[in-house]
Parts: sequence; C-alpha cells; structure tokens
Amino acid sequence: MEMRSVLSEKINYKNEILAGLTVAMTMIPESLSFAILAGLSPLTGLYAAFLMGLVTAVLGGRPGMVSGGAGATIVVLIALIQSHGVEYLFATVVLAGIFQMLVGVFKLGKFVRLIPQPVMYGFLNGLAVIIFMAQIEQFKITDNGIVHWLQGVPLYSMAGLTSLTLAIVYFFPKITKIVPASLVAIVIVFALVVGFDINTKTVADIAHISGNLPDFHLPQVPFSFDTLKIIFPYALIMAGVGLIESLLTLSMVDEITNSKGNANKESVAQGIANITNGFFGGMGGCAMVAQTLVNINAGSRARLSGIIASVTILVIILVGAPFIEKIPMAALVGVMMMVAISTFQWVSIRIINKMPKSDILVGITVALITIILHNLALAVLVGVIISALVFAWDNAKRIRARKHTDENGVRHYEIYGPLFFGSVTAFADKFDPMNDPDEVIVDFKESRIVDMSAIDALDKLSKRYHQQNKKLYLRHLSEDCRRMLKNAEAVIEVNIQEDPTYKVMPEK
Repeated sequence: MEMRSVLSEKINYKNEILAGLTVAMTMIPESLSFAILAGLSPLTGLYAAFLMGLVTAVLGGRPGMVSGGAGATIVVLIALIQSHGVEYLFATVVLAGIFQMLVGVFKLGKFVRLIPQPVMYGFLNGLAVIIFMAQIEQFKITDNGIVHWLQGVPLYSMAGLTSLTLAIVYFFPKITKIVPASLVAIVIVFALVVGFDINTKTVADIAHISGNLPDFHLPQVPFSFDTLKIIFPYALIMAGVGLIESLLTLSMVDEITNSKGNANKESVAQGIANITNGFFGGMGGCAMVAQTLVNINAGSRARLSGIIASVTILVIILVGAPFIEKIPMAALVGVMMMVAISTFQWVSIRIINKMPKSDILVGITVALITIILHNLALAVLVGVIISALVFAWDNAKRIRARKHTDENGVRHYEIYGPLFFGSVTAFADKFDPMNDPDEVIVDFKESRIVDMSAIDALDKLSKRYHQQNKKLYLRHLSEDCRRMLKNAEAVIEVNIQEDPTYKVMPEK
C-alpha cells in the first residue's frame, strides 16, 4: 500500500488529464487521414487509435508514450488492401502482433540499442519533414474528384488560423505551463471560428466519425497455407516497421525524461495491441512520435494520459462526433506543425561541421529514405548497415603488428587491433614466412580473434609456415578466443599447450 501511495503522489493528475485530451484531438485527424488514404472506413482508423492507445498505455514499457493508428504501419499494407481487401488486412495485423510479441518474449528489443545516433538524427529529421508536409496537404481541397489548393478567403482564413495556433503554442508556455499550450490553442481557435462564424475547413471535411463500440470479429479469410503465404511478408514488414518506430520513440522519450523504459515489455504490448486490433476491426499501428511529443510537452510522465486519450476517442466515436467534427483543421494543423518543428533535431545542423563525414552521410541517407519512401524500417536498416560497414572499415585499417627477434632467434609478432573479416588481408600481409626464422610466435595480448574469417586466416598462415618447415605458435589468447579455436577444430587443427603458448598445427 505504501508503494502504491508513493507512486500515486508522483502523478500530476491535472497534467495527465489535459495532456490526454490534447493528444486525443491530435490523434483523430491523423488516424482518419491514413485510414482514408488506405481506402478504409474512417472508423477503422479511429478504432486503431482507441485500441492501440489503450492497450499500450496499460501494458507498455514506457509511460508517456502514445500509440495509435500510425501511418508508418498502414502505408506498407496499402498494396495488400487493394489486392485482397480489408479482411486480409485484419489477418495480417494479427500475425504482425504475434511477431512483435515474440520479439518481446525472447528479449530481442534490446537490439534497438545498436542503432547509432546519426541514424536517430536522420530518422527524426525525416519524420519531422513528413509530419510537416502532411499538414501542408490540409491546405488542399477536393472538388468533384479534383484536388486543388485553397484560394482566396478560405486560404487566408486557413493560413491565418494556423499561424495563430503556432503563435499560441509557442508563446503560451512563456506565460504559464499550468495548461498545455496545444489544448489552449485548439480551444481559442475553435471559439474564434464559432464566435465569428468563420468559414474554414473542419474535421467534418475529412470524414464523419460517429459509430458504435468495436465488435469482436474473426478475420474472414481461408485458414490455409496459401493465406499465410500472402500475409506473411506483409506481417513481417509491418511488425518490423512498428517495432522500429516504437522502440526509437521509446529511446527518444528516455532521453527527454532522463528515465529508462523497457523495450521488451513495450514490444509485447505493441503485439497484444495489434492482435486486439485485428480481432476488433482496427487497422493496427505503433507508437506515434508526434503525439508522444505532444503528450510529453504537455507534462505527462505517466500512463494515465494515454488511457484518457484513448477513452476520449471512444467517447467521441460514440457521442461526441457532432462536436468534434466542428473543430477547425487549422488548429490541428498548427499543433502538428509545431510538433514537426520540435521533432526536427536542430542540433544535428549546428554540429554538422564537427561530425565525421560518414555520420553525415548516414544521417542524410536515413532522412531522405524516410521522406521519399515513407519506409521507416528500410531507412533505419540502411542507416545501420552503412554505419556497420564504416565501423568495420575503420577497424580493418587499425590492425598492426610490432615485430622483433629475441636472443634465441625466435621471431615475435605482437598484434594490435581485432582480427576479423575486414582485417584478415592486412593481417596476412604483415608476415614473411620465407625469410622468418624457424620459430615464430604471434602474440594476441592486445588483439582478439573475432570470427570464422580470422580462424581461416590463422589456418592459412600456419600452412604457409608449414610449407617452409617452420613452427608457428599463438600466445596470450583470451578464453573466448581459445574456445573459438577449439570449436573450429574441423577447419583448423589446434594443439593447445600450457598457457600462455598455444600451437596451431597445419591440417594433415
């Protein structure tokens, strides 16, 4: 009981409630937009916002994070929806959720820590541009199936109200932080539009959002191997995209709040939330960076705001649609634009002249892939691969050998740097079997044997010395290096002598 009371004291209920209401207002247009973009019912997007938000808020590994019907996950499923229909979408979302749960159960979420900082910069900068450009689209209107830019008074009113929203969100926190600036901006702009009867674009111009509680529904697809072949690749991609965006968001919130989330717990929660979506008519989703930033900036640090946001969306679906549909899109556009501005990592521009060229390349590449392809998983994967190759290349150049001959005429090679696939060629070039004396010692005190390529290099080196009727010894191998050589006896015959010298014999 004492622990529970201590935890409850840390929750600022005012901040949590107001943050939750603000998040709900910003989640609705995004979920609607992406559902319509994918050719789905608007309610499919709103159900996803409600179900994803509620399940992850309760079970997730990072209080303060917000999940919903994100565009990142639905974009990769548009082709499936167009070719096989919405029922296959639901089945895919369930399977993707199972994959995500397995990642959490087997504790694979920690691998997000392998994502370098330049990849994070590129990911967030690209995402900021996407969020901002998505808001620019709201300055367009569809007339008889033709999309064109707003003109005249509608354009001026939309631009003016958006600018007012931006100004309120920026300046209001300088007056007080008691109430979230985003919520204040939405309320003020809404009041102006209603009070002065301003003709401007509203949520109702996107879609009507009234409906009922989501019903349990088994995906109406054949339960067969052929169905699995269709949905498996889509589910795998969706699971990957969802987890990458969610775990990157988790890392971002960790940095902002100076606290630690649980990546594996969050993976399980994302999986359960997507499985629930598939069975209750939602389009699935993942963590939403923009809404999470709105939540954190509004002062939320607990799970309550996410629960309130989800329940608010459900209430809006059931009874509040007529009111919410009157909210000016300009207010929501302004809030999201400010989120995009705060999402962009301006520090990455300030320090660009101090960053290694390889890191600059990685950051720009990730940002461009994110912006052009809207494929966050591919962007991060490419960034990690480039970073890994650069790291391998740099380490490959660092292997060195200090040489000397002792009083007994034995030639010593003291190796510095890791011996792995990237450095084996440089390693082999440092030896001279033809001119070396009859006994040679290779000292690994300052080096490590890392992989199979290194073992193969040692095997080839031992054969080169054997052909000259000379003996090669390995000294100061670490325990894991000895174990690796022992396990590779099928490839290279290892005769382990007393420490610290181990003889590598050629294959017979």
